[in-house]
Amino acid sequence: MNLDHMYQEVILDHYKHPEHKGLSEEKDIQVHHINPSCGDEITLNLSVADGRVSEVSWDGIGCSISMASASMMSGLLTGKSVADANEVVGAFLALMQSKGTMTGDENLLEDAVAFAGVSKFPARVKCALLGWMAFKDAEFQIVGK
Repeated sequence: MNLDHMYQEVILDHYKHPEHKGLSEEKDIQVHHINPSCGDEITLNLSVADGRVSEVSWDGIGCSISMASASMMSGLLTGKSVADANEVVGAFLALMQSKGTMTGDENLLEDAVAFAGVSKFPARVKCALLGWMAFKDAEFQIVGK
């Protein structure tokens, strides 16, 4: 099995069996983002306690890339310190901006390295980033208070 096929399977698995999908009643902030180029949408609830991302929950509609990416993001960031979560977000942003030249740090990004191939397709990068940008917006609003 080649690596691209394996990554496609990982993305499809997260799309079919998403982590943290379903909005939690408990939240510090809620943000809603729309990808205007395709219509994908995500609503993200975020809770931060004692400098840690205590909960990330989300709901949305869209393509397998945007929904799988939100699933991976929520699993990766839940429980991390805000600083560590921002490091993961930065690594994912760099991967998506690499235009296929990076493979990503598997120790940091785990399953999200599956999006390395997506970074070759600019129209799909916005899909992959939808949930991550919602997290950045929510985290900025909480920390900025």
